[in-house]
Parts: sequence; C-alpha cells; structure tokens
Amino acid sequence: MGVGRQRQVGVEPHDLDVELDVELDVALGLGRGLGHEVGVGHEERIYRLCAVDYAERLTVPLRWWVQGTMLVASLWLAVLAATPEVVAWSVTAVALALLVALLGTYGSPKVSVDDHTLRAGRAHIPLEHVGAATALDADGVRRQAGVDADARAYLLLRPYLKRGVRVDITDPADPTPYWLISCRRPDALVSALEATRTHRDAG
Repeated sequence: MGVGRQRQVGVEPHDLDVELDVELDVALGLGRGLGHEVGVGHEERIYRLCAVDYAERLTVPLRWWVQGTMLVASLWLAVLAATPEVVAWSVTAVALALLVALLGTYGSPKVSVDDHTLRAGRAHIPLEHVGAATALDADGVRRQAGVDADARAYLLLRPYLKRGVRVDITDPADPTPYWLISCRRPDALVSALEATRTHRDAG
C-alpha cells in the first residue's frame, strides 16, 4: 500500500504566492506589458509551483475539546470533594494531559496530494497506481464503510467528518481494492487527483 518510493515536495506559502504571481504575469502577459511568449518551461514551472494540490489534517472539531474539558472539570470537582486539594489537582492534570494526547493523536492524520503521491495518514501510494476517485456524501460513506464494504479496503475514517472520497487502487501487486478517506473537501480532493493524473498523462 505504500512503499517509500517518492520524494518530499516542500513549498513555502509566501514563496509560492510571490513566485506564482510572477509566473502568471509571464504566462498571461498582463499588468506590466511583459508580453512574453509562454513556453513549455513556463507551463511546467507554473505546474511545479502548484505541485502540492491538496492538504488537510483531520483535526477533531472544537466541540470535542469543549466536551472533553467539561469532562475533566467534572472529574476535578468529584475528586476534590473526596480527596485533598493537591490530589484533586494532580489527578486533573493527568486527565487533562491524557485528553490532549488522545484528541491530538486522533486528529493528527493528514490527507495530501502532491505531484507524485497520495497520502492518507500513515499510508501513501504513487499516483501512477491511483485510479478513479469518487466524492461521497454522508450516505455514500456509510454504505462504503458498511453494507458495500470490502474487508481488504484501507479506511481512514473519522466520525466527525461525514463526507469522504473513495479512491480506487490500480496496482496489480496491491491487494487493496480502494481507499476510503474522510475529508472536509471531497470535491477538492477529487479535483486534485484528476488534475495531477491529467498532467501526468499529458506529459
């Protein structure tokens, strides 16, 4: 499902904005009378600057933090009523640390698409082995994870993210038929995969 066959792509956001503005001026010949003819090199440069097409971390919603904090506060009151104050504060500190660790870890997976790789949590796969991608609403995700599920599929699901994307895997050596990924912007993820595939096929 994922072998380290790719390289990392890193672009600083402020560098991307500045350089992309310059390249778009060159490409479109606007604003400063540049009038340059767009060549293959410029087109490739523009694509490379936009190489990180999608990135999202599946962070837990604010309400989970609020509810968790209220639970810790309730624990503090209960312990304080039955034990010395120092014990109550110690127990509460441990509970709060556990809360932060659990919610932080649970919301840490990242979904991203760059010019070579699709990543979903700890799994990654070269885009050459990625097939059709389908945006799913809440009902579609439930069906794909339930009655229509394949036990061999790779799932990265979060209960607070109702929508998602199904990504078919075309690698004949990979027994995983598809990935089912929760995300906040399924249409944007599908568009990123399709755009990268189109560029690769055209190249």
